Amino acid sequence: MDSALSFSAADLAQTRFAVSPMWEVVTSFRLLRNDNPTPLHRSWADQVRPRFQRAGLDRGRLAALVPPHGYLADFLNPTPAGPFPTLESELDAIGRAPAEQLARDLDMLGRTGVRAEHVDLERLREEILTYWEIALAPYWARIRGLLEADVFHRARQVAEHGSARVLGELHETVRWDDGTLRLVRRACALTRDQAGSGLLLIPSAFAWPRVLTRSVAPDPPQLAYPARGIGNLWEPRTTTNATEAVAGVLGRSRALLLAELDTPASTTQLAAAFGLSAAAVSQHLTALRNAGLVTAHRSGRSVLYARTAVADTLLCPRPDTQLEPR
Repeated sequence: MDSALSFSAADLAQTRFAVSPMWEVVTSFRLLRNDNPTPLHRSWADQVRPRFQRAGLDRGRLAALVPPHGYLADFLNPTPAGPFPTLESELDAIGRAPAEQLARDLDMLGRTGVRAEHVDLERLREEILTYWEIALAPYWARIRGLLEADVFHRARQVAEHGSARVLGELHETVRWDDGTLRLVRRACALTRDQAGSGLLLIPSAFAWPRVLTRSVAPDPPQLAYPARGIGNLWEPRTTTNATEAVAGVLGRSRALLLAELDTPASTTQLAAAFGLSAAAVSQHLTALRNAGLVTAHRSGRSVLYARTAVADTLLCPRPDTQLEPR
């Protein structure tokens, strides 16, 4: 079934982009619940799934609201207030979801054969935060960089070529046709009478290979689409030259630890990889964390360390920023 979303001049004027942490929560959560995740995200899924299962997230409240297939609860994706909302601001919006919307979403889940328990929004918030810490926070600098790059690219395209061209290039199943956005092969219809004015475009790392929609009046319709460059999302990014250069400033041990954190790891894992004592690794990580180069994320009884965007800039310089010394 195809669907068509008509646009007036006012709708085009109110079309905007946003990076949404909650869209990444629901799409990545659904991917983990699939026994055969796409090869694109298999390395991430292999790292995260054991922690996901140990935390019991595969059988909790969020699992009831985000089944492996089909409809997922709309209230989990509130309309972002700005282009780069925080997870906390989106969780606050979820906590304010109207009772009638919760009832409607649970009714829809029941129709698709999924048993959803009564929604305790405070406990759901805690579960989402747990999931975030073990599945997304350690990787967020990398994911957010990808999503922001997509937004900036498409914003530039809008300025150079107009909104119509950008809307027509979002995805192979999305077509712009004479004032109408057409979505082909859709299980659920997306029409203007089901939602408010405008359109909210959400790049996603985990929506691939499809687009997902949310249509809840009076909010603007949302369309989550695969971000550009996701094929390189999990590729190693550090270079030997950059690591050696950073070692001249931070010391070799700390530079190598940063390079190893291309994949988030615990103190014990890093100690085993480098033949260092856990105490020595902990001391180095504390210094790197104090310098804003790593972050720490609780996962059960252990802590995962991950590089920050600042560290990525040091270890993964873009080609156009590598200048020859004069």
